[in-house]
Amino acid sequence: MAPRQYDIRHSYIEWSRNNKRVKATVILPCEVAVKSVIPAIRSAIARELTESHGLKQKEAAQLLGITQTAVSKYTKHCRGAIFEVTDVEGVQPILTKTVFLLANGEMDKYELAEKLCSICGIIRQSGLMCILCRVSDPDIDNNKCIVCCLNGSPTRIYKPNKSDRLP
Repeated sequence: MAPRQYDIRHSYIEWSRNNKRVKATVILPCEVAVKSVIPAIRSAIARELTESHGLKQKEAAQLLGITQTAVSKYTKHCRGAIFEVTDVEGVQPILTKTVFLLANGEMDKYELAEKLCSICGIIRQSGLMCILCRVSDPDIDNNKCIVCCLNGSPTRIYKPNKSDRLP
């Protein structure tokens, strides 16, 4: 399936240069993630909860903090189908454990959020985020962008420390 193009270019930085107003579009990887990666992760989780664990869509929706309609769209591949998250190396073990813990009532919303962010981090490290960012903004030079990875390096630039977290 070919990636869909999302127009998420809504963040602008304006400044003056030589008495001319300049406007630049800024797309953050997290914006791309919200439009494509998070729905793909939720889709995989929703499908596993309903197909493998026999949960009703409404039950899966409550566990994921989304609507039953969203779960329906995820299970029918109408949403979150830009790519198959389980094809990304390293995602399946986290996804399997997350689904198991959710299905058994052993994971709260904070742990779920951490798992979603962990999976997103793996996707960033894989280089897939670079492709998704390029689809969102064809003018992005992936060789210059160092937000997720340093010029193709699998090491993320930003790694939050406990001291970075709000109290």
